[in-house]
Amino acid sequence: MKDRVLRLWTIVLLLLTVTASAQVKDEFTPAERQSISVETPRLFERSDAFHVDFTALHESEYSFPLPVGNAELVNNSSLIITTKKGDAVKAMFDGVVRLSKHNPPFGNVIVVRHDNGLETVYGNNAQNLVKVGDKVKAGQTIAIVGTEGIRVFCEFFIMVNGRRINPSTIIEPNSHRLRRQIVMIKKIGERIEIKTIRPERLTPAMVSNPFQKGDSFQWNLSQMPQREWAYPLPGCKVISPYGHRRRGHAHSGVDLKTKPNDEIHAAFDGEVIQSGPFHGYGNCIKIKHGNGVTTLYSHQSKNLVKVGQKVKAGDVIGLTGRTGQATTEHLHLEVFIQNRRQNPSILFDHVNHCLQNVTLTIRKNGSVSSKKNR
Repeated sequence: MKDRVLRLWTIVLLLLTVTASAQVKDEFTPAERQSISVETPRLFERSDAFHVDFTALHESEYSFPLPVGNAELVNNSSLIITTKKGDAVKAMFDGVVRLSKHNPPFGNVIVVRHDNGLETVYGNNAQNLVKVGDKVKAGQTIAIVGTEGIRVFCEFFIMVNGRRINPSTIIEPNSHRLRRQIVMIKKIGERIEIKTIRPERLTPAMVSNPFQKGDSFQWNLSQMPQREWAYPLPGCKVISPYGHRRRGHAHSGVDLKTKPNDEIHAAFDGEVIQSGPFHGYGNCIKIKHGNGVTTLYSHQSKNLVKVGQKVKAGDVIGLTGRTGQATTEHLHLEVFIQNRRQNPSILFDHVNHCLQNVTLTIRKNGSVSSKKNR
């Protein structure tokens, strides 16, 4: 059945879209070299639509422009990414530099044309480090971030055929993650229409019954593709660790804090099995995943999912709050494996906001051992 679905997807995409891989070129017209917003030649020459498939993109083929910066979406059209002086601005995807010059009001600005039909724009640079015609790789340093008054920031936006699109359609500003989806781009007169599709994954890393071949299995967290996991609260700090005794009781999870009403993300694909007020937890969400894993999120100001709802890793499921027995707005995170509570740090590195570089051995009785990967 899955093979049939995959074949149908392939046929639909071939019929409805054209690839934009032929659009990147090393030579540009004077207008392309001087103007930020220009149409991409021949982008819609053979069809009024094309697609970009981000579901299979390797991690090395994408980079957030300022990996340690804080991004704010402005007018649904650009990101202001603040950071520290001297930080390096990175190319988002592979491509060719179409423009590199001083261009008010963006200051020193770079435009990179990518072979997926998109163009990315990096403004307010203190120094551009690439020139027109240079081929760049995702993650390559292309500029040094600039300042304006006391602010240090890059103004970043994404264009299709010279028109800005909402960057949060492609990336998640808070977590810096690329959205793993198929993006359908269609030209309707002078307007660009964007639709997104998230097809079912054919080879999930987490399975519903991992004990079919024995009483234990190994799970190498470092081999999980980035699209199949998410750190639940990007940018947070730990304010209360697992096991820390409070009011005479051991702390059953870890408390993570950013700001009120911040977005909480599902850690893995799964199904919501609880969503609503729950004793001292306040607004609580519980999600059942594969590999015997269940995650719990509590104290939300608002739950955004319902019982029975299927979620994908990285989906926003609630907003941080202080409902229940909470003295400040935060996320209380718990992890269960085979219905036995575990320290969330068995899965998550809370300093770097990523999965641990370990292989877990999980037994049917719920015992778990961890071995660091070399």
